[in-house]
Amino acid sequence: MTSAGEVGFATEAYLRAKAVWRGSTYRRRRRPESDAPGGAPFSGGRDPRALGDVLTVVASDMGWSVELEQARVMAEWPEFAGDATAEHTTVIGISNGVLQLQCDSTTWATELRRLRAEMLTRLLRDYPDAEIRDLRFLAPGAPSWSHGPRSVRGRGPRDTYG
Repeated sequence: MTSAGEVGFATEAYLRAKAVWRGSTYRRRRRPESDAPGGAPFSGGRDPRALGDVLTVVASDMGWSVELEQARVMAEWPEFAGDATAEHTTVIGISNGVLQLQCDSTTWATELRRLRAEMLTRLLRDYPDAEIRDLRFLAPGAPSWSHGPRSVRGRGPRDTYG
């Protein structure tokens, strides 16, 4: 049988080895001075905070601020672009700092490509934390019969509509 002192030593050695493996330093936790589970009453840092403030801190600690700002751009696209433009465009997504928009006609895609610099300037001014570097307006094309990154050479679809 092992004694309580040996178990404590083994646990402490395990925690120290685990901390070294993760690359951080091991610090033994001290027990709080009081027996109360929440610490001393009326001590600093115990005032309630607004939920929005807490979520902002958590998002920045977890590294989600860029993704949340990009999601905000996608959700607020109709207000940003205006009703007429939003009717004819659909946000596809953001990849590698490029906001991709699908237009419902080639005319709209061409016109929005001409306005790209102005729209990008406004986007950078209104959403500086989104890290969007460019806008890509895609025109509708013919339906594609190839699906996925690989395709097989051949005649393609034939008389399949009977």
